[in-house]
Amino acid sequence: MSLLQDLGAQLRAAADGLPTGEVAAAMNKLRSATELLRWVQEESSRDIGVARLGHATEHTENAAAALRATQDAIERYLAQLGLGATPGAVPGQEWRTAMRREEERPRPEQPEGEPERPEALGPWWQQRVAQLTGEAPSAERAGRTGEQADTSELLRRIAAGVRAGDRARLGRELHAVNASTGLGLSAVTPTVLHRLAGDLLGHDPRPEDVPRLRTAAEGRVKSLLPGTEPHVLETLLDRICRVPVQQQQQKRGDRPAGHPADTAVTASVLTGVLLARLGRDAGSLDPNTPEPVRPRPDEAEERR
Repeated sequence: MSLLQDLGAQLRAAADGLPTGEVAAAMNKLRSATELLRWVQEESSRDIGVARLGHATEHTENAAAALRATQDAIERYLAQLGLGATPGAVPGQEWRTAMRREEERPRPEQPEGEPERPEALGPWWQQRVAQLTGEAPSAERAGRTGEQADTSELLRRIAAGVRAGDRARLGRELHAVNASTGLGLSAVTPTVLHRLAGDLLGHDPRPEDVPRLRTAAEGRVKSLLPGTEPHVLETLLDRICRVPVQQQQQKRGDRPAGHPADTAVTASVLTGVLLARLGRDAGSLDPNTPEPVRPRPDEAEERR
């Protein structure tokens, strides 16, 4: 290996070692927590930390943007040296970090002898799921809060039901879990959606791609979630396409914060819709599967 090739290998290793996936996962969890607290604050006059979480999310978004800019700069430098991207190497792998099973992620230490406490807020998640899907919980699940489950596995099950166009199955999967698991969908879906949208478009999603994605997904999402509001999907599409935050705020205007379950459920259904448009099954969301080949731009045009 020449000195130049050795330098290129070291630079590429440094770029691959940047914690983009971890930062993206943290950013999405902060955003999910902010949405939940904002909704709770609608019912309370007390300051419960929404502003502080908002600042933390902003800092994390800046960190994620800086990491992406660093990776892009390294790629440009390598290209100038004649050491372009490795054939077959695919950028944008943050979704794999988000989709790891819960047992594969570090968990906070639980005080010895203190069991985890079950939810004590009643079946509000199930009530909202029924409003969104139009599917009531089964008689045996009525009045129950659901079980704790792995969120990434839940997303794969939901995607399978969406691909089959089975709204009853979608309702069963969502009713079966508790609010903690369901709200976790807001944290694991953003990087997955960004990647799937990029594959459908043939390039990384840009703000001008929002109308194309809306056309591709709106009808199917509405048929599976007849109770969802249009602005929920619009906000998700804005985030996927990285529309500047100020533009997103201008779109929303003074509209009050939506229910936190709406974003989580709609994002999971949108994941299944994009998978179906790409002709992929839910198994492709397994972080250990080989990376699907991104279609060429002309192939992406044919799917629109």
